[in-house]
Amino acid sequence: MPRSVNAVASRARRKKIIKQAKGYFGRRKNVYTVAKNAVDKAMQYAYRDRRNKKRTFRALWITRINAGARMHGMSYSQFMGKVKSNKIGLNRKVLADLAMNHPEAFKAVVDKVK
Repeated sequence: MPRSVNAVASRARRKKIIKQAKGYFGRRKNVYTVAKNAVDKAMQYAYRDRRNKKRTFRALWITRINAGARMHGMSYSQFMGKVKSNKIGLNRKVLADLAMNHPEAFKAVVDKVK
């Protein structure tokens, strides 16, 4: 009896990888074995950087809050300590947005905690 292989499934699996490699340079976009390695590596980077993105944004927010707080004569740590002790429920993302785009509102927050 002849060997039975599922060519439909194999082709679909390869086609899926080639489709994911769309836009890659050279053989990475059209040779299956090269594309498979490139897509696997890209998925690893994507997984890692979804977590790193949270860290980098938090660092950005802290930098912006620090700059805003120092304009009003406080350090970041003093400011955040007083925000927590006064039970102001604004997170770093919102405080950074206020410091950047609404300085008068940020000044009101600083005056409230002083």
